[in-house]
Amino acid sequence: MSEEKKNSAINVSELDAKFKYEVSDQPGGENLKLCFSCGICTAGCPVTEVENEYNPRKLIRMVLLGMKEEVLSSNLIWFCSLCYTCYARCPQNVKFTDIMGVLRDMAVKEDHVHPSFVKNIDEIDRLSQTIRHKMVRAIFPQKKENKSIDSKNLLKIALENMNKE
Repeated sequence: MSEEKKNSAINVSELDAKFKYEVSDQPGGENLKLCFSCGICTAGCPVTEVENEYNPRKLIRMVLLGMKEEVLSSNLIWFCSLCYTCYARCPQNVKFTDIMGVLRDMAVKEDHVHPSFVKNIDEIDRLSQTIRHKMVRAIFPQKKENKSIDSKNLLKIALENMNKE
């Protein structure tokens, strides 16, 4: 979201009252309207630790308000790592991770992103999991030691090993 949009008031004439129904009618979006904005999804989200602007509760609220264009054109829907932490912790079973899939599909269908962008995101997700896997494997020999790690060095080693494969 641009700084201008983020700080501006919501223009009621630009809201799409049907948006929440469009999302909730899709497989995975059925529980959207159960959200009562408790914030547990945001409190447990690992993405919020590295991206201050990312807020699952805020995204759900925007969908419920009908801010269709702002949500579907937002870069924020692509930050979700699809880890299911919010999904597991939600007391209302909103299934935010599935809703993110619905929003991403809608963004593609409504030409907010090119379909190849989704493939690029999938590739990044696979790569980040591969790197994490290699970094965790690298510290297995230390699991019984009280030893801190140099995560940047582990990353460097993991990348070097991947380039050799």
